[in-house]
Amino acid sequence: MLEAEVTPARLAQLVEVDSKTVQRWLTENRIPYPITRHRVARALGHEETYLWPGLLADGLGGVPEAIGGIWPTRTSISSETWHSLFDRAKRQIDILIYAGAFLVETIDLADVLRFKSECGAVIRLLVGDADCAAVKSRAEELGLAWLPERCRTTETYLARDLGPNVCVRTHSTTLYASEFRFDDTLLINTHAYGVWASESPVLRLDCAESPLFQFYADAFDRVWGNETLCLAISPGPGSQCRSKSGALRRKIASGGGHRSA
Repeated sequence: MLEAEVTPARLAQLVEVDSKTVQRWLTENRIPYPITRHRVARALGHEETYLWPGLLADGLGGVPEAIGGIWPTRTSISSETWHSLFDRAKRQIDILIYAGAFLVETIDLADVLRFKSECGAVIRLLVGDADCAAVKSRAEELGLAWLPERCRTTETYLARDLGPNVCVRTHSTTLYASEFRFDDTLLINTHAYGVWASESPVLRLDCAESPLFQFYADAFDRVWGNETLCLAISPGPGSQCRSKSGALRRKIASGGGHRSA
């Protein structure tokens, strides 16, 4: 704190805790909860492991607290879990995929998205451009000649009026992970060379303020905001698809006309 020229009282204000709590951190060597640690690290301009070296004991710098669970494969996630995730989302749904056919097959995706939009959720979907080099490379790598056509089928399926808060775009980026965000829960389906995404592990992140959550949320925004890589599919009149991603984020942050589902 001396280096950052921040007093204990000022730090308490910055991270929204009582000044006595900060004193206990200093005098009793207590380690704050993950969300508070992140705020302290940001306020002081240092990594969490610099401020609390004990976090290095597990070699992950406190990351385990940000991980709510791990599925060994995407296919091990039950359809009930997917339904529950969509059902509980009130403000924001973000999806980054290539084809994502399993969502169409597992749930009535178009109907679910339309319903969530009507309830006030802001929804952004990024689907792989069937003609892009990244999709063709992935298809060749996995021996899935049909992958580009599956992407095209998903594009066609979603190219309809899904509601005023739904925007679907195609992208031509190389996917290192598929992402599925439901408010403050984020599922990361990792990709590995030569392995189908459906047979790859999925991480569940439940702490929206954690660096790990923000790492992947920022990755989604980079793809979404890259106009040279995204081509909007216009789903109908009045669609948010014509809005810039910044406007969508402002709507999400302000509650986005949220009504309970």
